[in-house]
Amino acid sequence: MKRKIPLTDEFWMARALELARRGIGLTHPNPAVGAVIVKSGRVVGEGFHLYDRRDHAEIVALKQAGKKAKGATLYVTLEPCCHTGRTGPCTNAVIASGIKRVVGAMRDPHSVVAGQGFQQLRRAGIEVTIGVAERDAQILNESFSRWIVSKRPLVTLKTALTLDGQIAQRAGSVTWITSPASRKEVQRIRHQSDALLTGIGTVLTDDPRLTDRSGLPRRRRLLRVVLDSKLRMPLHSDLVDSADRDLIIITSQPPDSKKARALISAGVEVIRLPTRRGRIDLRAVIQELGRREILSLLVEAGAELNGAILEAGLVDKMILFYAPKIMGIGGVPMARINSRRFAKSPALSNLKLRHCGPDFVIEGYFHNSNPVRRLLAKN
Repeated sequence: MKRKIPLTDEFWMARALELARRGIGLTHPNPAVGAVIVKSGRVVGEGFHLYDRRDHAEIVALKQAGKKAKGATLYVTLEPCCHTGRTGPCTNAVIASGIKRVVGAMRDPHSVVAGQGFQQLRRAGIEVTIGVAERDAQILNESFSRWIVSKRPLVTLKTALTLDGQIAQRAGSVTWITSPASRKEVQRIRHQSDALLTGIGTVLTDDPRLTDRSGLPRRRRLLRVVLDSKLRMPLHSDLVDSADRDLIIITSQPPDSKKARALISAGVEVIRLPTRRGRIDLRAVIQELGRREILSLLVEAGAELNGAILEAGLVDKMILFYAPKIMGIGGVPMARINSRRFAKSPALSNLKLRHCGPDFVIEGYFHNSNPVRRLLAKN
C-alpha cells in the first residue's frame, strides 16, 4: 500500500525549488526562480524563469493557470517583484489573477523590492506566508544575493587534495588525485559559476581548457580568467587556442606591449590592474569582475593563488574534494599561507559532508554560518 504524501506548504515549495534549479546557468544575471500554483490540492500552473524568455516564473505559471488561478495559492521561491524592469511588476499580475494566498521562500535582496512586494500583496488582501524552505532558497541564489548587496561575486575556492592536504606530488607536476565521479561533479560546479579564476602557474603546468563540460545548457559561456602579472601565457596554449571572447588575462604589464598585442589578436582580452606588494591586487580583480556582472566566481588554482586569496579574506565558500589517499613528504600543500596567520585564520562554518564516488566532499563558508542571511540583514 502506497503511503500518502501530505500536500503541505513544504511539499509544494520543494516542487517550486525543483523548477527553479532548471534555470541554473540560464537566468544570468537574474536569480533562479520557480513558481507553482495550487488549487484544491492540484497544480494548475507552474514555471521557472529563463532570462531570454523575459517572463518571470510567476508570470509563466499564471499564464498556464489562466482563470484557474482565482482563489488558488501561489508558491514562489523568491519574493515577487513590484517594480518595472525588463518586465512589469509581478505583484500586479498576481493581484489581478485573483490569487488568494502567496507562500514565499525568501525576501528579494534587491533594494527596490526587499519586502515591498510582499507588503503590496498583503495590502491587496492576499494572505502571505514567508520563510518556507528559506535556507534552500537562499543557497540557490546565494551568488545573486552577494552581488546585489555588495556588487562583488560570491567567491568559491574549489580544490582536490589527499587526506594529508597535498594537491600535487611536486611543484610543476600534474597529479590526478580524485576519482572520475568527483571530476564530473566539478563540471556541475563549473556550470553553476559565471567565471573561473586561476593563476599562470597552473596554466604553465597543466595547459588546461577550464571549460564547462557538464553538457548542460547555459546562457553565456563560462568566463575564464587568468592572473598573469608578467604575461607568460603561451600563445599556443589550449586556453588561447580556444579563446572566443571568454578569456581574460589580468596583468601588471602594459596592454600595448608586443606580447599583449599578440594575445589580443588571438581573441584574448588583456586587462592591466594595479599591484599590491608585488602581486596583482586581488581586491581589484574581484571588483572588476563584479563590475562585469559576474555573480559567482570559482577559484581553481595552485598553492600560491589559493594562499593569496585566502590571506586576503576574499573567499566566501570552500569546496574540498578529499581522495582517500596519503601522499607523504614532498607534496604541494593546498595553500601557501604564512604560519603566523594561522591563529587568526577564520574557521569554516555551516559544514556539509557528502560522498562522491570513493572520495568525500566538504563544503563550508567563511565569515558566517549563513552568509546570505548576513547580507540580507544589511539591506
